Amino acid sequence: MAVSNMLFSDVESFLDSHPDLFEDYLNRKGNYSMVEKWLKNHQASKSPAAAASTAEPREEKGNACKDSWASKCDGLQRRASQKELRKTFARSKAINVNRTYDEHVNSRAQEPLTSMRRRALLRKASSLPPTTAHILSALLESRVNIPQYPSTAVDFKYYLKEHSEREFFLELVKDISNDLDLTSLSYKILVFVCIMVDADRCSLFLVEGTGNKKTLVSKFFDVHAGTTVLPSMNSDEVQVPWGKGIIGYVAEHGETVNIPDAYQDRRFSDEIDKLTGYKTKSLLCMPIRNSDGEIIGVAQAINKTSSGELFTEDDEKVLQMYLPFCGIAISNAQLFAASRKEYDRSRALLEVVNDLFEEQTDLEKIVRKIMHRAQTLLKCERCSVQLLEDIESPVVKFTKSFELLSPKCSADTETSFKDSMEKSSYSDWLINNSIAELVASTGLPVNISDAYQDPRFDAEAANIPLVCELGIDKLSFDDFSLDVDAMITAALRMFIELGMVQKFKIDYETLCRWLLTVRKNYRMVLYHNWRHAFNVCQCMFAMLTTAGFQETLTELEILALIVGCVCHDLDHRGTNNAFQAKTGSALSLLYGTSATLEHHHFNHAVMILQSEGHNIFSNLSSTEYSDLMQLLKQSILATDLTLYFEKRNTFFELVSKGEYNWNVKAHRDMCRSMMMTACDLGAVTKPWEISRKVAELVTSEFFEQGDRERLELKLTPSAIFDRNRKDELPGLQLEWIDGICSPLYETLVKLNPKLQPMVDMIRANRANWEDLNKKRQSGQSVSTQAIPYSDEATETKICTPCCSGDSESTPSKTAS
Repeated sequence: MAVSNMLFSDVESFLDSHPDLFEDYLNRKGNYSMVEKWLKNHQASKSPAAAASTAEPREEKGNACKDSWASKCDGLQRRASQKELRKTFARSKAINVNRTYDEHVNSRAQEPLTSMRRRALLRKASSLPPTTAHILSALLESRVNIPQYPSTAVDFKYYLKEHSEREFFLELVKDISNDLDLTSLSYKILVFVCIMVDADRCSLFLVEGTGNKKTLVSKFFDVHAGTTVLPSMNSDEVQVPWGKGIIGYVAEHGETVNIPDAYQDRRFSDEIDKLTGYKTKSLLCMPIRNSDGEIIGVAQAINKTSSGELFTEDDEKVLQMYLPFCGIAISNAQLFAASRKEYDRSRALLEVVNDLFEEQTDLEKIVRKIMHRAQTLLKCERCSVQLLEDIESPVVKFTKSFELLSPKCSADTETSFKDSMEKSSYSDWLINNSIAELVASTGLPVNISDAYQDPRFDAEAANIPLVCELGIDKLSFDDFSLDVDAMITAALRMFIELGMVQKFKIDYETLCRWLLTVRKNYRMVLYHNWRHAFNVCQCMFAMLTTAGFQETLTELEILALIVGCVCHDLDHRGTNNAFQAKTGSALSLLYGTSATLEHHHFNHAVMILQSEGHNIFSNLSSTEYSDLMQLLKQSILATDLTLYFEKRNTFFELVSKGEYNWNVKAHRDMCRSMMMTACDLGAVTKPWEISRKVAELVTSEFFEQGDRERLELKLTPSAIFDRNRKDELPGLQLEWIDGICSPLYETLVKLNPKLQPMVDMIRANRANWEDLNKKRQSGQSVSTQAIPYSDEATETKICTPCCSGDSESTPSKTAS
């Protein structure tokens, strides 16, 4: 077409349909004046006011324009000046001074501000000494978003490798240089090494530890180039000892190892092959060094993808060029991680100081906050704080111990921290306290890498479950929930939780031996056995801790009550005091007819305590020992219902009139006796299924006594002992609840309202017994037969206390 015949509209139409040609022409032929003119015209069309302001004469320079411009959705806008950038940065620093570096900001409106802040921070970093630490601190303040998944673009990498090796290499270096997250960086390095040398699998091991304690750790193992997502970090990491195998050899000597057949090399260890199930053939292993030449890791490529081919010298040269960049990137990522960790540490310490100033009235709240911060900072599963009785005393003695379980140790991670805070109380899971005492006496920290290898650490004591795991702090505890051995560990936990082990310096081995011997000295009768003793002890523990009697009673009284509960029915024969008197047994001749069995239980407990290796009171002073034995005797004798009836009216009257006084010794003695009786009869306060099961067990034991009375003594047993009148059990239970149980627990509730759940459960159980009694009276069949138990079942499944039935002359005849 001739030039003279061309129309402007044709040219414009042609350029519209070929924008790439127009852009190319503009780039080659365009000049500054054309661009300036274009900017003026378009600015004027958008904003007339702006056009008027820009019409003023300005000095022009041929190399650049003083004003810079940024394109936005509503037109062109002048960028902020250097002064404005500094003001914006200062303002944002004031606003965000208390924010963490990784706070998520995703608002579009804030994106320009974020970029300006980053430029300002980088200018700030450039004004400081040019060290990596300063740059990283600026990056921390600018809240850099670390990528969670690497953008490998594997296909693009393969394309560059085939068409431009220079671009390919630069792309790999650029990709790892922009990543400060060690996890994704390690993954990228492995994928890129696979691509570079055509390896089927690659592994990266980083050096951890210093000096003689170095080890090689790989969190990503057997990565291949086809992996499109970041592997899961849930799997266990692979560790290789320093100097062991080819990887350890390369790390120790810094040499490159290229092996055509790994199994023919004596340095090769097949442990990792056995672990992963992958067969290693050819192998290329090289060290990774930092900028100082120190070995910080080892890269290993396994099995050339082309069948039959081996790793060549060209592969070695390529890795030798690439791995130094990897070393720099890894060092930067590690330094960034260290800076981030130090930032978190400083922040946590400031938060602890803030917590201490916020809460200064409640010791327990302060300690719990400290433990929570310590767990967050140290990432530990358990935390324990022990308080000294006297910091000036040369003798180390702890008065209180607090323990907190990490939420990660609980299945319900949302509520576990709240629960652990509520349920943590005075405890000491390091039983013998030798490590804590060492720290308290020397003032020096103790950091043990493997506790089980340290002779000061008691491994057995550390394995005792917590109170919240056992559920022994609940008034509604299931009496059948623990087996025989679990009851021993639960009893140990009670002694520890109440502070008895710490306060009275009870030797842990002696305590275990004593508990096992006590269990052995309970006979295998249907009800008054080891399980009953444990359940009485558990009920007392719940009353002391959950109901709060621990705050009122002395430590010596608490110890006497707990030991008394464990020993209160030692060597019980399954028959009551009245039966001993009727038969003229040796026990009745020895102790008389008043509280015969209770005196025997106490003397049996003393006999065990005096046996070699069983005296858990050996570290008490003579005065403490004498007082404790008197309290222990009172506790065990209090389980005789005859004595209970002698004292209860006085106690009930004192409480109802509001005249009970904890400072009066006689009043305290009566209260402890009532608590022992309440725990001995505690099965009536448990949920219906448990309470009924216990009642049937007690009845079964009574029936056996009644059978002996009928066969041996030729006597007709009373109703509660007569198997032929078993259908009367619901009515007898109602008499038992109304005459003995309800008045006792209702009085204790007046003294301590926290025991109200026990009264509520008694009323619910009474309603159930009343329904059964009405059915019996109406002629309906009611199944109240005792449950048959074998000897083995008796030992492992028999349940809690209800009544001892030791006094046949009292309403105790009406069962439990």
